[in-house]
Amino acid sequence: MPQADKKKFKDWFDQEAAQRLALQIASVYKGFNQISFIKQADHQLSSLEMNARVHQFSQALADHLPADKQQALEILTDSLPEILPGTDQVTDGWLQWPVGKFIADYGLPHFDTAMTAMVALTQRFSSEFAVRPFVETFPDETIAQLSSLTSHPSPHVRRWCSEGTRPLLPWGKKLTALVDDPSPVWPILEALKDDPEPYVQKSVANHLNDISKHHPNLVIDRCRQWLKQDTANRKWIVRHALRTLIKAGNPDALALIGYFPAKKIKVNFRVTPAKIRIGEHTFLKLEVHNQNPGRQKLLIDYAVTYVRQKGKTGRKVFKWTTLELLPQEKRNLQKAHAMKVTSIRALYPGVHQVDVLVNGAVIAQNAFTLSP
Repeated sequence: MPQADKKKFKDWFDQEAAQRLALQIASVYKGFNQISFIKQADHQLSSLEMNARVHQFSQALADHLPADKQQALEILTDSLPEILPGTDQVTDGWLQWPVGKFIADYGLPHFDTAMTAMVALTQRFSSEFAVRPFVETFPDETIAQLSSLTSHPSPHVRRWCSEGTRPLLPWGKKLTALVDDPSPVWPILEALKDDPEPYVQKSVANHLNDISKHHPNLVIDRCRQWLKQDTANRKWIVRHALRTLIKAGNPDALALIGYFPAKKIKVNFRVTPAKIRIGEHTFLKLEVHNQNPGRQKLLIDYAVTYVRQKGKTGRKVFKWTTLELLPQEKRNLQKAHAMKVTSIRALYPGVHQVDVLVNGAVIAQNAFTLSP
């Protein structure tokens, strides 16, 4: 499926999408009333957000497919388009999102048929949202089934085994039981840790990163075990998995990727201009001098403490660079930091503190003033 042609993401599900989905279903189910389905799926779509549109399409499917939901699941599975040839265009199947919603809403009483449908669907779009009610309702059976699929020939299916059980999947319902106790999914992640497909490796890393937010020591211990065989793939997974802990300056996480507490580092840190307006940017200028008798690997980040409403503040860490300095070596760095309003961050006037972090520790501070 082509991208959304620069229109709003939610507007991808429109009358044309309803027509295309109707044709897809009618190609395998001759009794499908396309006109009635399109009318129901398209009803007042302009007033609905994305999730509500997907739900309305799914409800229209339910109302126009056989009342026997197992038969309906089989029809939907048979109607799916060709399997995606690779992993670069994984969003080409947006049209199948309502199919996943149907499986999530109606598939629980038909476990085997629903699992077959999800294996098929995830090779066209994704079943990571569809499987979450199954993880909640039938955790043992579902995780056992996913574990058995970690050697599936399709990278889409192997990725689904990890992505579908992520406790904090973006856009997905939080899997509270796995937030509290991630032990049931370790066999899945262990089976996938050496997967050759970067698409799968990224999911494993993201899954570990989710777990690290509530169980940092468990993830650090697991990564330490994995790095006993320090292949390039495992190194990449571990570094990506530990990103939240690294930003937080966790010393054990930093040590696993080769960064230890810095010694005898002298810095000079300036922020210029010191006064800017919303929409402008300031420059962070840092001189780093290694006064240690040995060379040092340095991971340099910076954190901005943003002014919020009602006197509150919020701190965010940003990546800067990595260095390896010889004894007595100096290096000058510069970074532009924009203060532009975005959809995820409102800006408020006031003094914004900037911290420089070297290997997780704050070694310098400065500030700039933001005006309207």
